[in-house]
Amino acid sequence: MNEGLKHLAMRIRNELSEIEHTLKRATEGMKRAKQTGDAYYLDGVALNLHSFYSGIERIFELIAANVDCMFPEGENWHQALLKQMAEEMSDVRPAVISDFVRLAFDEYRGFRHIVRNVYTYKFDSARIEKLTERAGPLFAQLRAELLAFADFLEANEGDEV
Repeated sequence: MNEGLKHLAMRIRNELSEIEHTLKRATEGMKRAKQTGDAYYLDGVALNLHSFYSGIERIFELIAANVDCMFPEGENWHQALLKQMAEEMSDVRPAVISDFVRLAFDEYRGFRHIVRNVYTYKFDSARIEKLTERAGPLFAQLRAELLAFADFLEANEGDEV
């Protein structure tokens, strides 16, 4: 494996730690929003859910650039990138994530778009709560799949990946 791919495996592991920290902040913010009824906490939760998905997408971008050597283009590139990560690339790599994870995280991708384009006072608090509650178990699955992919990169040391 070349040093770039070894470095990529390390970046995946490091990014997962950062994403986990962001998820904890979202969960804590949701707890405080429920306890206090203060809608301003929801703004923080939404921002952390945005960061949560953006961190995941950052990992996918690194894989697309450094392993796949192809990056989706066009208006729907975010959605195409998610799909690309769920596909095996013959003679290059196995699927990075399962279809289950792809479908589940597509909702977070869509929510990231909302956070970027809607005024915060218009956020749907029920949706934010649902996304926050589901994020922990989904992240656990994603984490396992990304760590398996990092292991794949490291196990193929010396091989062209």
